Amino acid sequence: MPKGLLVDRRAFLTGVGGSLALSTAAAAKPHLGDDGIYTQDWYLQSFLDFPSDLKDTVAAKRHFAVQWSERGCWACKRLHTVYFTNPAIESFVRTHFDVVVLDLNGAREVTDVFGAHMPEKALAAHYGIRTTPAFQFFEMRDGKPAEVARMPGLLAEPQFLAMFQYVVSGAYAQQVSFEQWAAQRTTGKS
Repeated sequence: MPKGLLVDRRAFLTGVGGSLALSTAAAAKPHLGDDGIYTQDWYLQSFLDFPSDLKDTVAAKRHFAVQWSERGCWACKRLHTVYFTNPAIESFVRTHFDVVVLDLNGAREVTDVFGAHMPEKALAAHYGIRTTPAFQFFEMRDGKPAEVARMPGLLAEPQFLAMFQYVVSGAYAQQVSFEQWAAQRTTGKS
């Protein structure tokens, strides 16, 4: 293939070099799929090959998150129709994260960040995901994938945003829990 015609998967999915990419100033557009799962138009359109997604995300200097959802989840609907309509939340998450949504009860085959292949439902059980929406945050640590934080349900809007800020801050690398980090921010201590 001639030089310059090779396009990576991420560039293709986001509109080759961003020409079709949406502006972060655009309003969030939740989408309810035929499977009953809400997503955002800016969520990563993944082939469910998470080692590749994580590699691409790290190369783009972004963070990788998996959002767990399920049909009929009122909190998932609230996440997408209320939280992500808050410009502060939507803009921060959209700017810093590649998010992939999985169905807690789904049957799509996934390759998780550690290379295991299994259906969504089995992967949820493997990780102990029991409630939705839940978020898992993955990074590369010492050259290996690691889950660095988890949000096991829908937090209040300020704490929801703070969890994403915690991951971006990298405080988990200093063995600071989200709760400790949030308390330090509230009291003004570093």
